[in-house]
Amino acid sequence: MRAEAQNTADQISKSLELLAQRLDVETAPYRLEEFNARVEDPNLWDNPDAAQKLMRERQSLVDAIDTYEGIKQELADNVELIELGEMEEDEEVISDAEAALKALAEKAAQKELEALLNGEADSNDTFLEINAGAGGTESCDWASMLARMYVRWAEKKGYKVDLQAESAGDEAGIKSATYKIEGHNAYGWLKSESGVHRLVRISPFDSAAKRHTSFTSVKVYPVVDDNIEIEVNPSDIRIDTYRSSGAGGQHVNTTDSAVRITHHPTGIVVTSSEKSQHQNRDIAMKALKSRLYQMELDKRSALVNEAHENAGDAGWGNQIRSYVLQPYQMVKDLRTNYETSDTKGVLDGDLDGLMGATLALAVSGKSRAEAQGD
Repeated sequence: MRAEAQNTADQISKSLELLAQRLDVETAPYRLEEFNARVEDPNLWDNPDAAQKLMRERQSLVDAIDTYEGIKQELADNVELIELGEMEEDEEVISDAEAALKALAEKAAQKELEALLNGEADSNDTFLEINAGAGGTESCDWASMLARMYVRWAEKKGYKVDLQAESAGDEAGIKSATYKIEGHNAYGWLKSESGVHRLVRISPFDSAAKRHTSFTSVKVYPVVDDNIEIEVNPSDIRIDTYRSSGAGGQHVNTTDSAVRITHHPTGIVVTSSEKSQHQNRDIAMKALKSRLYQMELDKRSALVNEAHENAGDAGWGNQIRSYVLQPYQMVKDLRTNYETSDTKGVLDGDLDGLMGATLALAVSGKSRAEAQGD
């Protein structure tokens, strides 16, 4: 094979090695047989939540096996086509197979990243909380831009997005918003987004057309699985009801149906304002348990601790990423130095490159820490 095609094939083979390692390819068929036996249990759906969790885990294993076998077979097929084309000196066959190999390499690299999402809660649904920093209308507008960016990203992933609570800005944008994002690996992908996001642009609210810098903080924490027990002492919390101050229209409550829960030992405050009072109370309690669970995960992981320490006050010195729209176009992650000039694409939800770089850095850092520990 030509050198470039050989390099591409080698890249795919390396991705397959990691996929095989994460899948534990030798035991995968036996684990699938075990899942299938449990699925056939006539009493399975006596506990719907446990049954759904089992079905999700089984499907995740099936998808992983299919992905590995599919990439492996496609690599072999295209290598064989290239060799056949070289034997017959058929340049069209060679060119088509090489193009297919390049596309396969991109797919394999993406699946390789997804295979790294094997943390305790990575596969869970997630809560995403956005809070405007200091800066008034500018920061509120920036918060709404970030909210749109994450919603677009989630929609492209095929995830379900549910607005849990929102507080409108005084003139524009939002002061805060909380979303529940449902889908496989939602937390695993989004957890790296916790921190302060900085925007530099010509302000649309400044008649003098001066450049402004705005800050907004993002916090991400996993939705607690029903099999994870998080105890909340009723005496440790205060539950308040109030009237929503949402963005307007049909979503504004006319009764005190919004719910705020304050957890005194930790100072955590969670709210829900988009449903009925009963639903809001349930949503807020689940959000509180998720926050408490995140704190427990933080204690176990120095890497996560470091990421969440970065999610401090929304201001100078705490930012994880900068979005510059003037005088030039650039988005740069300050942890990985990954950067792109496609600011429009990023703000439209094209975040996988930024997230993938952070995920790969975290995994390599964890590997180094484990090696030093040994």
